[in-house]
Amino acid sequence: MEKIIFLVPYPVGSAPSQRFRFEQYISILEENFLVEIHPFIDEETWKKLYVPGQFGFKARKMLGSFAKRFRLLPKLAKADHIFIHREATQIGPPIIEWILSKVLRKKYIYDFDDAIWIPNFSETNAKYQRLKAYWKVPFVIRWAGQVTAGNRFLASYASKFNKNVTVLPTTIDTENLHNIISNPDQKPIRIGWTGTHTTMHYLDELLPVLKKLNEKHEYTFRLISNLKPDWDLPNLEFVTWKKETEIEDLAQIQIGVMPLKEDRWSAAKCGFKGLQYMACAIPTVLSPVGVNLSIVKDNENGYFAKTEEDWYNILDALLSNESKRKQIAMNGRQRIVEAYSVLSQISIYRQLFEKK
Repeated sequence: MEKIIFLVPYPVGSAPSQRFRFEQYISILEENFLVEIHPFIDEETWKKLYVPGQFGFKARKMLGSFAKRFRLLPKLAKADHIFIHREATQIGPPIIEWILSKVLRKKYIYDFDDAIWIPNFSETNAKYQRLKAYWKVPFVIRWAGQVTAGNRFLASYASKFNKNVTVLPTTIDTENLHNIISNPDQKPIRIGWTGTHTTMHYLDELLPVLKKLNEKHEYTFRLISNLKPDWDLPNLEFVTWKKETEIEDLAQIQIGVMPLKEDRWSAAKCGFKGLQYMACAIPTVLSPVGVNLSIVKDNENGYFAKTEEDWYNILDALLSNESKRKQIAMNGRQRIVEAYSVLSQISIYRQLFEKK
């Protein structure tokens, strides 16, 4: 049996980019391949990575992670396929990728789903952001035998450095995970958003709209995240994100929102929030940015809102019109099943590992 080794940044099951780009395909791949996954950081480091301070601990663990990568090289030399998600080492130059390509002559598959060549870092670790070596991304792409990009924007960037680029969207497992359908008859209606505290700032422009809607409608705004915001929003319902209940918590929303800024970082995003909402048959309102324009057909399987007035009018209409909510919800779910589900993309994944 041929072997696939995955080199990834984070522990299995911890990061959405890993879970929804390749981890949900592992059991299918194991039908025909031996599969190993090697995270750069371990569970203990992951839990403390964004906690302020503890520089000594982080430095020690990062050095240990580098050592593990070098000890893995003999095994990588014998692997039939190597799949690198985002980067082989979370910080520092692309030493592992260079060795694989130039010394071991291995044609690895490189996968990415964000504009990771653009500096983007948490306040917690801002002083160490230079260690991220954002400059390495073009080299990692150039040395790859095959590149998979989360959307056309990322694929266009990758094509500057590599001719073998495939668009492989972030996908939803509609059979085994996102298989709970939202109840459109729930009262009061919940408008909702899910995401980490690092992306919560996108909701700032929506707060005045939510407060104004409160004057006309009885509804709840459900926020699913890791940290509760300090908002003056009386109908806020905060739910702590938990992997065990994430889909159940999400499916209790009747309208999903995904506001974004129109910039290069947002243009590179893979529309994951929208995909999740639509998979659970939740009518979805998004900013017309990046891949959202490919996922949604306005007023058919979702809605685009650009201005504060757009957001108010669309949310007002959805809160008022139950039949419209149901129709958009059904169309949105169908769109995900046909084009953004695991079943719709598994053949592309298999083809990646059939190439030599």
